Amino acid sequence: MTQATRKTWLIRAGIAAVSIALGVILWSALKPSTLPEGIVSGNGRLEAVEIDISARTPGRLRDILVDEGELVKAGQIVAHMDVDTLNAQLAEAQAQLAQALNSVQIAQTQVGQRESERAAALAIVRQRQAELNAARKRLMRSETLAREGATAVQERDDDQAQVEGAAATVEAARAQLASVDAGIAAARSQIIGARSNVDAVHATIERIRADIRDSELRAPRGGRIQYRVAQPGEVIAGGGRVMNLVDLSDVYMTFFLPETAAGRVGLGSEVRLVLDAAPQYVIPAKISFVADVAQFTPKTVETESERQKLMFRVRARIDPALLRRNLARVKTGLPGMAYVRIDPAASWPDSLARPVKE
Repeated sequence: MTQATRKTWLIRAGIAAVSIALGVILWSALKPSTLPEGIVSGNGRLEAVEIDISARTPGRLRDILVDEGELVKAGQIVAHMDVDTLNAQLAEAQAQLAQALNSVQIAQTQVGQRESERAAALAIVRQRQAELNAARKRLMRSETLAREGATAVQERDDDQAQVEGAAATVEAARAQLASVDAGIAAARSQIIGARSNVDAVHATIERIRADIRDSELRAPRGGRIQYRVAQPGEVIAGGGRVMNLVDLSDVYMTFFLPETAAGRVGLGSEVRLVLDAAPQYVIPAKISFVADVAQFTPKTVETESERQKLMFRVRARIDPALLRRNLARVKTGLPGMAYVRIDPAASWPDSLARPVKE
């Protein structure tokens, strides 16, 4: 072997040794850290409760007061619907209310008139009854005198006719009184109907006013406006979405664990979250949900290795108080790792032992 060939082999051997050394160093740096017994991990993304802010009634979107990404408070007005049509309906209903109130007054006046007529009819009945009583007394005297021969029989017959005529006028007066009573009942029924119309118009006015209030679209919860669905000037159907809100006080990470680990996870178990975008922070959380059915399963599960492929969906919720203190920095959709302590006696490794508190 010549000296040149020997030198070439030495160079090649040196390069190989350096490559192996670099590979070992790189593998040591990138290999996953071994978790202690009693702690398992899964990867997922931060999610939050999303709420659609929608128009309750159809109409035209007049304006939007917030931008995408803006933080809003619960009850804050974020958009307005056009209310010109509703204002016209309100004016119409108010005119109908005035008309209905006038109908009530007219019906009450009619009741007063009918009651006055009743008083007059009752007086006539009494007058006719008195005339009948007087005619009967005259008839009794005429009959006595006629039997004694002190007066003519014709006079007794005349008195008899007067009694019958007086009795007829009494019946007519009583019929007139009954007619007046029926008129009073009808007038009182008109009052009830008019008042019902007043109540109906009041209800219509309240409904229109409620629609006008609902035209001010408000944030049902505090959070961040994620995106707009509609723009000012567009016509929105009833229940149509205008924008989407993310409730930053209810943020969680959804991840999957194998059946052997998910079976030992209980609600309230401690979790540590580490986001890819901020690995220097360890975020405390607690298990809030464990699925009772595997999310994806092999077609046949016959061996223990196959059973380990059963994966269950788990959700870890971040403390709302911690979220409220960091609303401006909370972002959903960020990927990361969730570390779950399935054994309460297990100790967190040093890298997860000190979660953030502020």
